[in-house]
Amino acid sequence: MQHRKLINRRCDEDVKNSLRFRQSETLNSAENISKYGGAFLALKDGDTMRILITGASGFIGSALTKHLLEQGDYEVRAASRDPSQISLSAEHLELAQMDGLEPDGDWRTMLKDVDCVIHCAARVHVMHEKATDPLAEFRRVNVAGTLALARQAQTLGVKRFVFLSSVKVNGEESQRGAPFRADDPPSPSDAYGVSKLEAEQALSTLASIGEMEISVIRPVLVYGPGVKANFRSMIRWLDKGVPLPLGGVTHNRRSLVAIDNLIDILTLCIHHPAAAGQVFLASDGDDMSTTEMLRRIGKALGKRAPLLSVPPELLRLAARFLGRPAVAQRLCSSLQVDISKNQALLDWIPPVSSDVALSRTVEAYRRGV
Repeated sequence: MQHRKLINRRCDEDVKNSLRFRQSETLNSAENISKYGGAFLALKDGDTMRILITGASGFIGSALTKHLLEQGDYEVRAASRDPSQISLSAEHLELAQMDGLEPDGDWRTMLKDVDCVIHCAARVHVMHEKATDPLAEFRRVNVAGTLALARQAQTLGVKRFVFLSSVKVNGEESQRGAPFRADDPPSPSDAYGVSKLEAEQALSTLASIGEMEISVIRPVLVYGPGVKANFRSMIRWLDKGVPLPLGGVTHNRRSLVAIDNLIDILTLCIHHPAAAGQVFLASDGDDMSTTEMLRRIGKALGKRAPLLSVPPELLRLAARFLGRPAVAQRLCSSLQVDISKNQALLDWIPPVSSDVALSRTVEAYRRGV
């Protein structure tokens, strides 16, 4: 019988197969366990694992929750500030009420009998920032709040903590031909990126004094069915035939990651021994210029993208004049990542191509998703 539990915190098909965790004999072999030093092994047949997902009603958290339930190998405890937004019902799903990500938060009830935490909740970019000290607020939630959750998880015997970080830890802009790598020196340039870096560092320190393993994923811009914000706006403009002055932005390279690909590597990091103590960048491995990206979206829409060829320098100048230099920076500069480490350590290659993912994104947009 299907059921959903609401825990009060204060009381304390090609694609589906490709997304399943690779539970191969090679991965579970004594040779690989010895090689990687990880103690967190794949499930035995018939076993289930309890996963706590924070931020489970968000774009990434909801997709991850749905995917893990579809696999049948997991009991999912989905934590959200508003569990009513989680429109899923399954035998192995529990909904949990979280009051936010506070430094003094009590997570003990939600962490009971949990094997792995996937921490997606965070204070993200605020368009109209009201905090008098944004960095302090980012630190309070993303650093202190994360560490409070992780400390309690470690105390209660959670085996692995998968932290959803951000490519902003690496920086805002990569040089052409020199993509960011996971082990590059970090260079965040805004308060959000700084807070994510400091959270990573705090988790690393915590792992060094306990037995809970930490894995960190830094995604680039995530898109897919249900995407909101600027990416959805671009789809809408192209669908309406609005001419965009971005036909001349052909020399930059931007990395993107489809939601299915991000969910795939997050799921892999639940189990893979080599993921312990590592940072991974997540992308589709198919970098493109801004112009090419818009043309591919147009193709998915079945339309020719109406692009005007305006020199990037003129776009930057206009954006500065309008007080929106950051917009031009994102559209005209490069932000490219190298995911070769993922293949080397995890044998991970993105299972869904960019074109397929863009088509699915557009299909969902047309359905109003």
